Amino acid sequence: MNLALKLAFKNLYYFIKNKETRTFYKIAALIGEKKRYEPGYISFSNYKMKYCDPLSFVWQYSEIFKEKYYLFTTTNQNPLIYDCGSNIGTSCLFFKENYPNSTIKAFEADPNIAKVLEENNNYNKLKNVEIINAAVWIDNNGIELTTDGADGASVYSVNANTVKVKSVRLKEILDAETQQIEFLKMDIEGAEKQVIIDCGTSLKKINNLFIEYHDFENVKQDLDKVLNTLTQNGFQYHILNAHSGANPFSVFEKKKNLQLNIFAKQIK
Repeated sequence: MNLALKLAFKNLYYFIKNKETRTFYKIAALIGEKKRYEPGYISFSNYKMKYCDPLSFVWQYSEIFKEKYYLFTTTNQNPLIYDCGSNIGTSCLFFKENYPNSTIKAFEADPNIAKVLEENNNYNKLKNVEIINAAVWIDNNGIELTTDGADGASVYSVNANTVKVKSVRLKEILDAETQQIEFLKMDIEGAEKQVIIDCGTSLKKINNLFIEYHDFENVKQDLDKVLNTLTQNGFQYHILNAHSGANPFSVFEKKKNLQLNIFAKQIK
């Protein structure tokens, strides 16, 4: 079979052979065109979930279940997982499906989203999941958070929906942790730069690390400092552009925010 035919049939092959790919298209068909930021419920596989924004959930499912961004290798039968930025709990479902005996600490800053996270975890009867309604940050003094009703709550966005929320210093939590953390996921909409740099040597408590890295217009880029912090603490990393496409230099003219997915593993 020549290359053109291989490329033409690649997506069809995945659709036929891969259950998660078929489910993704089903979810997209059911709720992908629904009005933004209107909550609802959807069932898939053996789960039922409340979502806050239909389109956000479509892409959450794609990254988490179809693309398996959070799948890691471990010999630990009872892995400890830190889920920083749990949102409505799609990630918790994935972790429990793949690591059923795991213990999960789920951090969610947005008080309204944290209620949905708790509802979804309870409905799907997830065990050993501790929900911490607080922003992962560099101190314990609380922080102003701008919410969007979905998965974009950030310390950098500017709109009318700003609330003061509780914050927890991740470095202190890591230092107090008595177990090695098998996986830490960090999707905290821009705060990851300060948090990773602040954690420093405390990152050695983590075996596998996922960071959704964001840059915002008029905010200094610190990607070099984040990567240097990982290197200095024994990690090897791999980076994917979350919004790759044609004409990459157009991001400067369009002033698009940069988003990268960083996959890091402790090399011992």
